[in-house]
Amino acid sequence: MTISSMQAPKKAPDLFSYPKYWAECYGTAPYLPMTRKEMDELGWDSCDIIIVTGDAYVDHPSFGMAVIGRFLESQGFRVGIIAQPDWTNTEDFMRLGKPNLFYGVTGGNMDSMINRYTADLKVRNDDAYTPDAEPGKRPDRSVIVYSQRCKEAFSDVPVVIGGIEASLRRIAQYDYWSNEVRRSVLVDSTAEILLYGNAERAMAEVADRLAAGQNISDIDDIRGTVVVKASSPAGWTEIDSARIDWPKDVESLQEAYGTSPYEYIPEEECASSKEDAKKDEVQPLRIIPLPLHRSADFDDAKSYIRLPSFEKIRKDPALYAHASRVLHQESNPHNARVLVQKHSNREVWVNPPPIPLETPEMDGVFALPYQRKPHPAYGNAKIPAYDMIKTSVNIMRGCFGGCTFCSITEHEGRVIQSRSEESVLQELEDIRDKVPGFTGQISDLGGPTANMYHLNCKSREIQASCRRLSCVFPSICKNLETSHKHTTQLYRKARALPGIKKISIASGLRYDLAVEDPEYVKELVTHHVGGYLKIAPEHTEKGTLDLMMKPGMGTYDAFEKMFNKFSKEAGKKQYLIPYFIAAHPGCEDEDMMNLALWLKKYKFRIDQVQTFYPSPMSLATAMYHSGRNPLKKVSYKEKSLYTPKTLEQRRLHKAFLRYHDSRNHDVLRNALRRMNRTELIGDGANQLIPAEEKSKDHRRPGTKKSAGNSSFKKARGGQWDNRKPSQKNGGQRNKKRR
Repeated sequence: MTISSMQAPKKAPDLFSYPKYWAECYGTAPYLPMTRKEMDELGWDSCDIIIVTGDAYVDHPSFGMAVIGRFLESQGFRVGIIAQPDWTNTEDFMRLGKPNLFYGVTGGNMDSMINRYTADLKVRNDDAYTPDAEPGKRPDRSVIVYSQRCKEAFSDVPVVIGGIEASLRRIAQYDYWSNEVRRSVLVDSTAEILLYGNAERAMAEVADRLAAGQNISDIDDIRGTVVVKASSPAGWTEIDSARIDWPKDVESLQEAYGTSPYEYIPEEECASSKEDAKKDEVQPLRIIPLPLHRSADFDDAKSYIRLPSFEKIRKDPALYAHASRVLHQESNPHNARVLVQKHSNREVWVNPPPIPLETPEMDGVFALPYQRKPHPAYGNAKIPAYDMIKTSVNIMRGCFGGCTFCSITEHEGRVIQSRSEESVLQELEDIRDKVPGFTGQISDLGGPTANMYHLNCKSREIQASCRRLSCVFPSICKNLETSHKHTTQLYRKARALPGIKKISIASGLRYDLAVEDPEYVKELVTHHVGGYLKIAPEHTEKGTLDLMMKPGMGTYDAFEKMFNKFSKEAGKKQYLIPYFIAAHPGCEDEDMMNLALWLKKYKFRIDQVQTFYPSPMSLATAMYHSGRNPLKKVSYKEKSLYTPKTLEQRRLHKAFLRYHDSRNHDVLRNALRRMNRTELIGDGANQLIPAEEKSKDHRRPGTKKSAGNSSFKKARGGQWDNRKPSQKNGGQRNKKRR
């Protein structure tokens, strides 16, 4: 059929409607067991499912292994946890015995490579998801290593991989750490199936089918999963996206042939004998070139898009950008098609994204019996990631912002999934009553963003048909609900709970949405800002902002006026802390210079800066690797994007953000001379950096050097001095950015 402009949103079985597994008679475990001793105390002879994770086990709804583990437990399965195992042998992977159904493998809440390495590829000296932040407790590419060890331990047990590390590597992807395109992690890990996104729906279906005795090799049609097939099945229509530049006369060729000249019947389906003749009854594979698919007549439910193969995009960066563009266009769960990518002689088959959870289902997931604490095995050890979120509440999932440098939408999707007020308020009461030493302070009430709670398309039908990459760029969609009334009401009810003294909002604020609802901004500024509010304009220059899919600085200025107005009305001295990214793809040296001039104009002195980190699968990573812009149709003829890649270029861009640091002045002077902008060197108000420093030591022989003669002194004690001219006589020091 021809793709219609409007279609109904797809439905999914209720998350909690599956029949319970027989082992539900064992009830709920205080903590999911990590040892055989704990299993014995529960009366278990074995685990049905064992989850292997790169993080310490924290029984809290902000930790993936706890959410999936408790959810599977609610379905009647006996679930064990192997947290941060020794990966050098199989001993740890066998400590709970052989799982009856499958191993579930996750790298943890963070990608293991991003967890272990900085944007400058330096090894981090701590790990927030490990007791006492001890580094080195997980391997590089944890999902691959853990999966292979599970296979070595019990070769006949299926391995199911998931979590953000697997999710962002579901197809061939550029790998920043090796500077090459790597295969789908499903191929490298040797696992049977990959679950991407928030995986409750897919996990429920996979576990139910395996429990019913179905073979894992026959489970290949579940949304939100990726499997490997020997070949594409007959009877499907292939939309061929394996090339960028098609012949200009494709349509005329189609008219001449009466059908697509690219349509063919695979050789293996040609009948050459009476025995083979029966195959004629099976509809052959049909291929439609991508330029013709919108006008072709085919069964949309049995069609897939052919991506360029791993072997092709590995050698052709432009083709990689094209594949990234196609993948992102097929991200709406209500209209996305299957994606297929050949890896050698195998087909990586990516089923459409999972249907988002409805509010009652979200409530059910967050109502599971979490202890909200680390497993007792860790004793008094501190787990920094837990300390950071133990008094925070996640109220929603997803993000429709579509920022190209961010991977949230690639993992959680663009459709916002929100909890009910009652569910959120109940969790606040649980924190009050269960968290040891609770002082009445809630550290955050948000999610991927602070202010997308219950913000969705005004029409479910329009949402189901939409293929926009962002609901707010280049402008806010007229079909998007922008009233923050649900969030404002939630804030008011949360503050009214007995024992709740203060609620801070620490999640990232979309200020371009906030300005659409002044009542929300007033509520936020009056009650939930503790002196400083962090927001992320990311840059000041339009060209770079467009590549980021971020709003212009006019929106920032509008929000700042609103913020200052309501702060004054509340009788509070409060300040904005803006975040910026250095070395983003497409960002020229001149763009960073203009950003530095903006920072100096408004007296911002940034102590810590964020350098662009090419995370797997993001659109900005495709820009970084290919030099093309996948936000538009990719062509071999387009001009390559300038992208700072060398250490020298990236350091220069970071230096512009820290223009006030005298250790950066030499490199900035050299850059400004090269750019013919020497008028910015000097001590004037409109100049960026001072002229050449005089000798660092002006003492006469025999005199002592005073502390004041130090050639470098961190601005305001090494923290941020974000005061504007009108703020010189007040305010506190800003906190360091984490």
